[in-house]
Amino acid sequence: MGMNVDKAANTLEHAPSESLSVDAAALGEQLLGRWADIRTRARALCERPEMWKIEGQPVAEHRQRVFDQLHHLVDAGGVLLSFPESVGGKANPGGNIANFEQLVLADPSLQIKSGVQWGLFGAAVMHLGTEDQHKKWLPGIMNLDVPGCFAMTETGHGSDVASIATTATFDESTGDFILHTPHRGAWKDYIGNAAIDGKAAVVFAQLIVGGENHGVHALYVPLRDEKGFLPGVGGDDDGPKGGLNGIDNGRLHFTSVRVPRENLLNRYGHVDEDGVYSSPIESRGRRFFTILGTLVQGRVSLVGASVVASQLASTIALRYSLERRQFPVPGTQDEQVLLDYQTHQRRLLPRLANTYAMSFAQNELLGLFHDVFSGESDTEEARQDLETLAAALKPYATWSALDIAQGAREACGGQGFLAENRLATLHADLDVYATFEGDNTVLLQLVAKRLLGDYAKQFAGADIGAMAGYLAEQVSDLAFNRSGLRRLAQNVADFGSTARSIDYVRSTDSQRQLLTDRVHTMVAAVADHLRPATKLPPHEAAELMNQHQSALVDAAWAHAELVVWEAFTNAIDAMDEGANKQLLRWLRDLHGFTLIEKHRDWYLMNGRLSVHRAEAITDYIQYRLFPRIRPHVGALVAGFGLSAANVRAPIALGQEEQRQSQAREYERGLS
Repeated sequence: MGMNVDKAANTLEHAPSESLSVDAAALGEQLLGRWADIRTRARALCERPEMWKIEGQPVAEHRQRVFDQLHHLVDAGGVLLSFPESVGGKANPGGNIANFEQLVLADPSLQIKSGVQWGLFGAAVMHLGTEDQHKKWLPGIMNLDVPGCFAMTETGHGSDVASIATTATFDESTGDFILHTPHRGAWKDYIGNAAIDGKAAVVFAQLIVGGENHGVHALYVPLRDEKGFLPGVGGDDDGPKGGLNGIDNGRLHFTSVRVPRENLLNRYGHVDEDGVYSSPIESRGRRFFTILGTLVQGRVSLVGASVVASQLASTIALRYSLERRQFPVPGTQDEQVLLDYQTHQRRLLPRLANTYAMSFAQNELLGLFHDVFSGESDTEEARQDLETLAAALKPYATWSALDIAQGAREACGGQGFLAENRLATLHADLDVYATFEGDNTVLLQLVAKRLLGDYAKQFAGADIGAMAGYLAEQVSDLAFNRSGLRRLAQNVADFGSTARSIDYVRSTDSQRQLLTDRVHTMVAAVADHLRPATKLPPHEAAELMNQHQSALVDAAWAHAELVVWEAFTNAIDAMDEGANKQLLRWLRDLHGFTLIEKHRDWYLMNGRLSVHRAEAITDYIQYRLFPRIRPHVGALVAGFGLSAANVRAPIALGQEEQRQSQAREYERGLS
């Protein structure tokens, strides 16, 4: 059986690309994944005109429109997916994000505004509160009777949540907490729903009981009644932003506001009537990370939204490139479509491959998230893996989405800059995705520290031989030399030919080895530089870490690239042999070789690629993969499954083809 499968795969590999009969519908089913029905229903909701963003709408009107759209989401029922059955929810955490991520098709402001209400405000009550608190507050949050805020970020500390300055001090004489922002830097800033709509907030503050600071905790705090802010509560409107202007971001501050003791969300920290603090988690540091870890769904949802936005941008640019003609084909009177130019293929096809890769990576991330938060596999190890994976993929997906949107905009020329074609405003709305829910650079530092921790566990007291053995073990299934990562025998057998060199690096195993080797080598190098830190005073150890901060981030990024490539490969491995699998194999090869080409200097400097191999990879991309993928771009785009009402960009819906037809008719009349 294995020989027959290999023979079939080899036959498809060498068959003319045009002869492949690709099933776009099957591609679509694979991309939709485990929650296909939920994603499909969410896309159908986004097809309704009342859900669409109106480009150029004034800020005040845009904000009101988005708030009104929240009621449509309530009526559709999707907001119930994440909440407990005990309060009328459907307890489907993975399905909830699969639903939520699609809303970017309607309006990114709607996606984020709904995320504030149900994915942050509501989720904080759900994950940090007790069952009694669920029954008290979640129904009003779920049906939008209580629009709310997630008040964590402060002007002065940003990503450094552990150092926030807002305090919640227990008053033993009254049994209340006194919530206070001691200075301007402690104001809660960039808070969705804070400027206008929020009636309550989950506020994060340093919990002080009996003079002892127990670290960051969360309280449910009423903000407004029908007359405006409640006594002691104040705030400002952040005003117009670079994007997402359908959201009323604002600032909040609290001047000795009394909050009932019962309003402390006390799943992980409780204060009794006598003012005695207790927690099921003894370590303050571990308690802090547990409280923040329950909110990882924000990062998972941004990965999903970035994937959908990338699918949208790719659809618009590639459909336009298949219809737009420019400059005559030599020897004919016909002009050439944009996608037949190699430079245009260079712009768009690697980004198309990355979009597919991210789609499969999100499906894996979402599966892990669901398994943890549904309780199917809620172990400490699984939670750590989820947090690390989300921290790696959130920067990768959000930065990739910005790159894909910008590349698509440029590939559409002036048409791409028109608001009606969505690409320029989509990029503006996506811009801040790189900052909120964890700044991308900070998240990559967290990933790097996890990688260093895993490395240290493997090599405590080990010599260089043991390290090399470990690296070889990481690719042991690849039938490579077990005595250490070899260099693909390049110094022995390059034969001076780029055509022959590519045969040594073209396989899945070779791509995996090159990408894996880069991660492990970079982590090992940083670990070696940081080894003296254990014997240095704290300030000198911190300075040593700072000197290698950029290298840490680079290693984490390499890890994220490997994770995404592996997800693409896993999806292909699960497919039956056939035309779809062969096409995705070519697309995955394009993705992998683009990554290797991107880091060609590293591979050359570290002896992992020879000059001939590096040249061979570029040649293979341009002269083999582009021509093979080009005939099937329409099917790959169709695989995203976006309807005309989801796309809503005239240049992607036949407008350009109509112009081209009129032009050709006119020119024929002149001849």
